[in-house]
Amino acid sequence: MLEALPVGEPERCPALLVPGFTGSKEDFLGVLQTLTGGGRRVVAVDMRGQYQSEGSPQDPAAYGIPALGADVDALVELMGPNPVHLVGHSFGGLVTRETVLADPTGIASFTLMSSGPSAVTGPSALRAGALREALATLTMAEIFELKIGPDALAAGHPAEIVEFLRERSVGNCPQGLIGMAGELLSAVDRVDELAKVADDADLPIMVLCGEDDDVWDPRVQAAMADRLDASRVVIPGAAHSPAWDAPETTAHALTDFWNAAERR
Repeated sequence: MLEALPVGEPERCPALLVPGFTGSKEDFLGVLQTLTGGGRRVVAVDMRGQYQSEGSPQDPAAYGIPALGADVDALVELMGPNPVHLVGHSFGGLVTRETVLADPTGIASFTLMSSGPSAVTGPSALRAGALREALATLTMAEIFELKIGPDALAAGHPAEIVEFLRERSVGNCPQGLIGMAGELLSAVDRVDELAKVADDADLPIMVLCGEDDDVWDPRVQAAMADRLDASRVVIPGAAHSPAWDAPETTAHALTDFWNAAERR
């Protein structure tokens, strides 16, 4: 995990940030310092099997959304006694949704960041399926050399970022990636269930995405926000990773939402 602490004692509810498929805690590096400015402890984690978190390679069920959601619930409990602002990015949104559905106790607010109501479709589904199929015959090191590394270089990433991406790719548990890809491709729509749980628990929800999100269409996310009666924020100049593409704007949107939730 990465833990960011404010100057002095934390005065507000803490926050827990959960990354997406093939992501890691480092996806939130750009927002951590700004988020602590409001007097909060902020924690970003690798989920089970991601990068530097140990996996369960012999147990495919360990990477199902229910199991991963239970892991997040355990983290929420550990971060108490104050309620926790929970943020799930992309596939992490589907996982943290499971956490909220199972037990909203201890959660101060819930943010779905660049996440959708159900399984991915279109090019995102093709990419997830291709990775799952490739892992049947190739190692992550081989996949990085064949695809991920060249794509990173073509995107103009500096050498140190490319090296980090290599280290992260190789660090991922292959069975975890296969299991998470399967969940990403088959997740069902549970938005109406979430709306009821949130209403019963008086839990504030925000749907936040980049204006150019290319995984779940922003219009799909807007419709989800309407069904949830949730706050909605669109980050200008950002795509699927607003915490990376526009960190200051994203951090301020989160802080404003969290402060309003605590005033309820």
